Order: sequence, then C-alpha cells, then structure tokens
Amino acid sequence: MPLWKKNLYVVWFGSFATAAGMSQIIPFLPLYIEKLGITDTAAIESWSGLIFGGTFFVSAIVSPLWGKLADKYGRRPMLLRASLGMCLIVFCMAFAQNVYQLFALRLIMGFVSGFIPASIILVATQTPKTHSGWALGMLSTGGIAGSLIGPLIGGLLAEYMGMRLVFIDTSALLFCAFLASLLFVKEKVVVKEKKTPSMKQVWEMTPHVGLFFAMFLTTFMVQLANMSIQPIITVYVKILSPGIEHLELMSGVVVAAAGLASVIAAPFLGKLSDRIGPRRILVYALVLTGIIFIPQAFVTNAWQLTVLRFLLGLTTAGLLPSINTLVKKMAPPSITGQLFGYNQSAQFLGTLGGSLLGGHMAAAFGIKYVFFSTSFLLLVNAVWVVASTTFVRKRERKIEAAARGGLR
Repeated sequence: MPLWKKNLYVVWFGSFATAAGMSQIIPFLPLYIEKLGITDTAAIESWSGLIFGGTFFVSAIVSPLWGKLADKYGRRPMLLRASLGMCLIVFCMAFAQNVYQLFALRLIMGFVSGFIPASIILVATQTPKTHSGWALGMLSTGGIAGSLIGPLIGGLLAEYMGMRLVFIDTSALLFCAFLASLLFVKEKVVVKEKKTPSMKQVWEMTPHVGLFFAMFLTTFMVQLANMSIQPIITVYVKILSPGIEHLELMSGVVVAAAGLASVIAAPFLGKLSDRIGPRRILVYALVLTGIIFIPQAFVTNAWQLTVLRFLLGLTTAGLLPSINTLVKKMAPPSITGQLFGYNQSAQFLGTLGGSLLGGHMAAAFGIKYVFFSTSFLLLVNAVWVVASTTFVRKRERKIEAAARGGLR
C-alpha cells in the first residue's frame, strides 16, 4: 500500500475519533452551563452562544498560523499538536467549577484545535493529483461518521453517568487520535531554514488569486448555509409534529439522515471529480443543494423533512471535498499549508456566522425564510463560481495565445 493511502486511513480514524468526541460535547453545552450555576434561560442561551462561537472565532484567527508552520515543519507535527492539545483542554473542562473557566477553556481550545484541517492538508499534499478527489472525499466521511455517532454516545453517558464523564470520554478519544498519528503517520520533511513568506508574499506567489478568493468565499457560504439550518432543526421538527413524544429521537433521525447520505455519497463523488473535474462537481452540487433547500420550507411532517435532508446529504457531500481538491490542485507546494489555513479560516467564520444568522432570522421572520435565504445564497454562489472560473480560463487562453504568437 502506498504511503499516502496508509496515512489517509490513519487520519481517517483520527478524524472520526475527533469528530465523535467533539460532537458528544456540543449538544450538552447548555445543560453543562446550567450545571455550573447559570439558571436563567436567557443567560444560558447567551453563554451558550459565547462558548460555542468563541472557539470558532479564535480558530479562524489562528488557522493561517498553523498552516504556515505546517509548510515549514511538516503536517504530522500539526496533527500531534492539535490532538494532544485538545485532549488536555477537554479533560480540564470536566473539572470546570464555573462558566468563566469553561469559556476560557473553550477559547484555548480554539487556539490549539485543528486536527481535521491538518488531516486535510496532509492528505491533499501527499495524494497524487489523479486520486486527490477520492482521497479528500473519503477523508470527509471520517468526520461525518464521527459526528453521527458522537451525540448518541454522549447522550447515553450524560444520561447514565453524568455530563462530566462526557468530557473525559472525549478526551480519551482525542488521545486515541494522538496515538494513531504518533505511531502510524509517516512524513518525509525537510525543515526549511529560510523565513516563511508573509501574507503579502503568499498572494504574490499564488496563481489566480481571484480564483482562490472565490474558493474561500464558497467555503464560507457553504458552511454558513449548513450552520444556519443546523441549530434550529429541533425547533422545526417540534413545529411540524406538535405533541410528539420522542422529539429528541426524531430530531436526531432528521439530522442523521443528511450525515448518512454524505457518508455514502462522498467517496463516489470524489472518484467522479477525479474523472470529470472538481469544478463541475462543485457547481452541480451548489445548484442541487440550493434547489433541495426550497421544498424543506413547505413540508408538513417530520418524515418528509427526513427524506429531503437525506437528498440534501447526497449533494452536500460534493461541496467541501471539491473545494479542497481545487485548492490543492492550484496551490504551489511551498505555500499549500498557508492557503489551506486561509480556507479553514473561511470555514470557521462560516460556522460562526451561520449559527448566528439562522437563529436571528428564524426569530425575526420565521423558520421558512431561513431555507429560502440559504437556497438563494447557494445559487448565487454557484453563479459566482462559474463566472470566476470562466474568467480565469479565458485569461489563461489569452496568455497562451500571446505566448505562441511571441514564439513565432
């Protein structure tokens, strides 16, 4: 088995363990905040927003720094740093005595986190271009699968053994990711003595800067669209099925439907992108995802929503892997980590913005309008991707034609 494929399977396991661990925590943060002494409902909601969003805000700031260090010292050290750092911080969260300590630890978490982004950079830089779509699609299934199983494990632990044990269990999973990376990930690295390029120099070295900005914007919009819906799914299920006895279970089924579909579709779409190109997959996925969001506003029961969410998962599986494949194919080797770092910053900002946008729009206009606005943003983004890539292609052809004319 080639080295790139061995490393892919190892970081797939690490991404699965990381996502499973972190997704155990998120659903129970409001309950943990209440356990730490905050009893007013409005205060719990405010602290939940701060504690959830603060991590992603800090991560968005530091992601380019970790990408820069990955280019200089290698991707494996970034995997070890993120997994061990998160392991220790989450373990400390289990013993937080008040909400201020929990908030501080979540901010530190944002600084040290980044195992899955580091995995993406490692796989993107080691995988041959002919297999990069499949490899990045396969890697994405690890995080998705972990996110599906994590809440189930966390719910069982919180119910029968207490919420603090959820943090300890998450810490143990992160330590497993650390051990897997330490023992099995192999990387040949030559530490660069010269100074790494500044942000200005990076953009000067980057071909087709406009196209990279288009990819970063698309990453932001995709994550904004996903996260604008995610926090309000339970509320929507409750509206669709008033008086339902097992609200949490039904909500879990609705959320899991999209994740399960993505796990099924991502490797297939990755292989397809290697054959027909990631740009086509990205454009088709954006259009189809935008269309599938619209009927979700008109469903009359939770099962109809579940079917549409499954179809949505089939299309969203092609979004982020296609973007990562395009970034990998365009990025110069010496600054690949930094460019992926900027792309990860866009993803973290999209997560933060989406979680805020969805809740506020639902409160102001109603949940149906969240689906409409999300659909509109994705369809506009599809037009933007087509326009930007077409412009770059025309420019390349003109340069090639001018070069041929000069040779004559």
